[in-house]
Amino acid sequence: MTSFLAFLAALSFLQLLFFGPSLSAEKTVSPGLLTSDVTSRKTHSEDYCAMYDICGERSDGKVLNCPYGSPSVKPDELFSAKIQSLCPTISGNVCCTELQFETLRAQVQQAIPFLVGCPACLRNFLNLFCELSCSPKQSLFINVTSISEVSGNMTVDGIDYYISDTFGKGLYNSCKDVKFGTMNTRAIEFIGAGAKNFKEWFDFLGEKAALGFPGSPYAIDFKLTVPESSNMELMNMSVYSCADTSLGCSCGDCPSSPACSNSELPPHKKEQCSIKILSIEIKCIDVSVAIMYILLVFAFFVWGLFYRKRERRRAGSTKEPLLSAIDDDDINPVNLQKDESFARKGHEVDLQVTEEVELSFIQEYMSSFFRRYGIWVSRNPTLVLFSSVGIVLILCIGLVRFQVETRPEKLWVGPGSKAAEEKQFFDRHLAPFYRIEQLIIATVPDSKHGESPSIVTDDNIQLLFDIQDKVDGIRANYSGSAVALTEICLKPIGQDCATQSILQYFKMDPENFDIYGGVVHAEYCFQHYSSAETCLSAFQAPLDPSTALGGFSGNNYSEASAFVVTYPVNNAVDDVGNENGKALAWEKAFIQLAKDELLPMVLSRNLTLSFSAESSIEEELKRESTADVITIIVSYLVMFLYISLTLGDAPQISSLYLSSKVLLGLSGVLLVMLSVLGSVGFFSAVGVKSTLIIMEVIPFLVLAVGVDNMCILVHAVKRQSPELPLERRISNALVEVGPSITLASLSEVLAFAVGSFIPMPACRVFSMFAALAVLLDFFLQVTAFVALIYFDFLRAEDGRVDCFPCIKVSSSFVESTEGIYHGRTGLLARYMKEVHARILDSWVVKMVIVAIFVGFTWASIALCSRIETGLEQQIVLPRDSYLQGYFNSISEYLRVGPPLYFVVKDYNYSSESRHTNQLCSISQCESNSLLNEISRASLTPESSYIAKPAASWLDDFLVWISPEAFGCCRKFLNASYCPPDDQPPCCSPDDGPCGLGGVCKDCTTCFRHSDLIDDRPSTAQFREKLPWFLNALPSADCAKGGHGAYTNSVDLNGYGNGIIRASEFRTYHTPLNKQGDYVNSMRAAREFSSKMSDSLKMDIFPYSVFYIFFEQYLDIWRIALINIAIALGAIFLVCLLITSSLWSSAILMLVLAMIVVDLMGVMAILDIQLNAVSVVNLIMSIGIAVEFCVHITHAYLVNHGDRNQRAKKALTKVGPSVFSGITLTKLVGVIVLRFSRSEIFVVYYFQMYLALVVIGFLHGLVFLPVVLSMFGPLKRLTNFEIQEVESSSSSS
Repeated sequence: MTSFLAFLAALSFLQLLFFGPSLSAEKTVSPGLLTSDVTSRKTHSEDYCAMYDICGERSDGKVLNCPYGSPSVKPDELFSAKIQSLCPTISGNVCCTELQFETLRAQVQQAIPFLVGCPACLRNFLNLFCELSCSPKQSLFINVTSISEVSGNMTVDGIDYYISDTFGKGLYNSCKDVKFGTMNTRAIEFIGAGAKNFKEWFDFLGEKAALGFPGSPYAIDFKLTVPESSNMELMNMSVYSCADTSLGCSCGDCPSSPACSNSELPPHKKEQCSIKILSIEIKCIDVSVAIMYILLVFAFFVWGLFYRKRERRRAGSTKEPLLSAIDDDDINPVNLQKDESFARKGHEVDLQVTEEVELSFIQEYMSSFFRRYGIWVSRNPTLVLFSSVGIVLILCIGLVRFQVETRPEKLWVGPGSKAAEEKQFFDRHLAPFYRIEQLIIATVPDSKHGESPSIVTDDNIQLLFDIQDKVDGIRANYSGSAVALTEICLKPIGQDCATQSILQYFKMDPENFDIYGGVVHAEYCFQHYSSAETCLSAFQAPLDPSTALGGFSGNNYSEASAFVVTYPVNNAVDDVGNENGKALAWEKAFIQLAKDELLPMVLSRNLTLSFSAESSIEEELKRESTADVITIIVSYLVMFLYISLTLGDAPQISSLYLSSKVLLGLSGVLLVMLSVLGSVGFFSAVGVKSTLIIMEVIPFLVLAVGVDNMCILVHAVKRQSPELPLERRISNALVEVGPSITLASLSEVLAFAVGSFIPMPACRVFSMFAALAVLLDFFLQVTAFVALIYFDFLRAEDGRVDCFPCIKVSSSFVESTEGIYHGRTGLLARYMKEVHARILDSWVVKMVIVAIFVGFTWASIALCSRIETGLEQQIVLPRDSYLQGYFNSISEYLRVGPPLYFVVKDYNYSSESRHTNQLCSISQCESNSLLNEISRASLTPESSYIAKPAASWLDDFLVWISPEAFGCCRKFLNASYCPPDDQPPCCSPDDGPCGLGGVCKDCTTCFRHSDLIDDRPSTAQFREKLPWFLNALPSADCAKGGHGAYTNSVDLNGYGNGIIRASEFRTYHTPLNKQGDYVNSMRAAREFSSKMSDSLKMDIFPYSVFYIFFEQYLDIWRIALINIAIALGAIFLVCLLITSSLWSSAILMLVLAMIVVDLMGVMAILDIQLNAVSVVNLIMSIGIAVEFCVHITHAYLVNHGDRNQRAKKALTKVGPSVFSGITLTKLVGVIVLRFSRSEIFVVYYFQMYLALVVIGFLHGLVFLPVVLSMFGPLKRLTNFEIQEVESSSSSS
């Protein structure tokens, strides 16, 4: 929230610092020299005045004291009582007239609202003025050093004010921490220009103000020592500490108070443990992981050495080589043990033998089912094809209800979100956060030094006026009417928009630029924005330069390298009154203007322009949906071409038109698309809206997953003996790979379905759609695609041309080609058997492989701590989006963080309740009150992420009704509200300067001290005066008026029963530049609120506009780990159920877990953040990784022999299919995504999927066979028979 919500600092506040009373008059002032007559009359003694009465005025109305010394005067009893009420330390004679005192009193009332919350500071501050103006000892510490002549009278032009160092330090220390809540800052920023010590403060107070500018009308030189030869002395009044119990201040205004010493400061960020080795600093967790890994590897190698020796002694010289390439695939294990020589015979002739291996009941049932089912499908292919496709087509009917969700809050925020509920409460009871339209104009960094020059120049400000003129000229078309900015903008007070721009220092009027003094005036306002009347905005509020400038350090606003122009626009909760409709139309025209006119205008001045509207993100996300259509289509085409090639036999020009599988591949792709449409249709029918990411990613994902099973099915059929009937070959193929396909598909469906537990709607819906699409794809693969395989092989055997089955070649040519290919072993199959298996045969290689893979997993565990949470906005948007530059500019230039509200529910303001003192932060409030704790937390912004004390309507209300603030809460004789003297009807701007008389002369303060209970209003008083306060306009006489600053801070609905249902206290977060900053700031605010709620027994929650989008990251790690664990557990149970092998299921789960951990390690290396998208990817990676592992594991279980032999057979049999059908298929499709225009595709789909493919391939074809050969379950025998032909392994 920017400064327009911080209404209003006092108008011309520094006029109270004139150190002499002021009257309003316009006369010419001409400087003069100090005359000898005046010098001769100077006397420095007690009861003697250095200045008395008023002798003139400057042309700007500031009065000047008479420089003549005179004895002090004894006031009458009434005048003395008035002086005592303001200056209790002055008794007896005085050095001021009654007119001087009344004027002083009227001006001091401007300071009281700023300081009354800390009585000690206020008393010290008033003593400084009282002693200067009325002390009878005035001449002892005041010395007139120069005079000037005004209308023939001599007036004071400069003085020396001798003050003790003790009083100066005490005054500053008592006031330095006093808050001015309305502006979320310290009062010293207003009354001392942010002075860092009392000397700087006195220098500021004593500077002589130029004509028309606020400040002292004469120079004040504060001196800490007196001349030795003079009779003067230092003014050394007793100074009150802010910790003084009699004038105690709150902990927020006086952190050094003993009463506050028990309150703990917010903890600093804990430094991470690290160890320095030479010049390298290493985290302790990394060192611990490295040590554990070394010990683990050492133990593993020791075990391997002894295990190998024991195996050699046991087996002797007759032991089979590990993972040897000997062709024993078709030999019965019992016969193999009896006849070793037979195991070494060549297999030139196709043999069919019976293998006896133990299968689980489920495996046995599935094998039996697939055997019968394969024959049935082969005999009824047409029925199966059309019925299965028909079922899915019925689901597609739901597409008539297809809708796409594009609203960000509906995509990324769950319905049960705590942040969503808090936002809804805030919007309903207080006010919805306004819409933001923004321009950022910045200078270009210097090419030599890389530094950006200042943007605060005459030419650039004139350019800003030109830009503003064009923005004001926007007329957007909405339902036939023209919409201008003035119709939709936020207007806190009056009819002027609360635009945040340095043009406000010129009242948004270009004619004022030269009149006010151009850049010099702007630079003056940077330091006096809260105090100078000429610096007030057009909407009559101070404009904090940190909200309108960017790219500066500290408070060096003149060095700013960017203008930040913000247009706050009214927002509606539920589009009430079409307000948002008008705003959307204007925003569209605003963005178009920025692109077409403002951008060329700014670039021509060698500046940069970034811009954004409230609706920009949603519009750019819509545009992103079409940004990568070509990339996605190319990816599908590449995968289709590869499928067509890999499904066919080894390419031969002479028989390509017979052996190719283009038509089969195209049919498979169409089935994948049909499964996606069926999934979308089903969920559309039940009312679930789709998302753009579903339409872009799920077809690719399902195609990548579905192709695997297509390749495995086709290769399994091709491995069968050609001498068998086609229906028998299909039946055997389903028996061979059906269980593993079923296992893989169920695992994938479960893994994807687990993603539906993620609270983020976009990712939950994505997971639901993907799970059903994979399930439908599996259904179509084992039905329609099996039927299509039957038709395709029938076509080839009948000599019909692929893609043109009506064309038939001669039967003699078909017979000649059949003999060639059925007897050949594929190149990939030979590589797996003769090269890959031989490399893995060595025991040393196995040990090294295990050590390397475990080492990378161990390193990935350490790297996981480096993964940051969040989702950078730039990644979500198209690369050519204008918002890319805008978000970069936000991070680079903005120096103010998002507004932060602490919302209090059910505040009981009755006098019987402690709630008031538990919330406020002025005198007599509890030391651990909410506002005191917020103020204390702002002292450690690096951990609390709270930049400033909170703007408190409650503090300002209590000050406003305080009897000391006699210019604020006032009433007429009829008990109705009376405004301050400088507001209508007490004062009319058209009637000239305001006097002390008029219609408000009989107004009195609302309360006397005796009317209050411990300076707190009763329940009835609170109820009556709160609406007065919220409607009171702030002004110079009372800066604490609540209208504007707190208009929407309190929900007055039903407050008459003593309970305020909702109220907010506003502060700011520190500047947040990274996603981690947003997450950590939200976490810190929630922890703070939770602590305060528990301590005060009140319902308090924090709210900021970005919380609703970042809540998911507070526990994203917990969500990720839980869902990964559920997915792994589900797959483990499915594997255990189907295989009945606890050990093989555990090995499979271990490998899958290693793949996920390694993928997270790659995420850390590539700086990929953890968010809902990456969590879904991690969960889906488990399902995809199953493809790499489950087929190898299943083949290992159903083969005979010892561990090495079974691992070798599994690798030889399904390894080629895993490599060509799974690895390469995914690889070619993923690589195309590298050329996507959307960064989210490149980061979260290209990089993560590519890493998954590589990691999955290495674990599935390297690590898993080694683990199975070393630790796999032992063979077991049964009477179940499986028909197998060795020579048919020539596939691939």
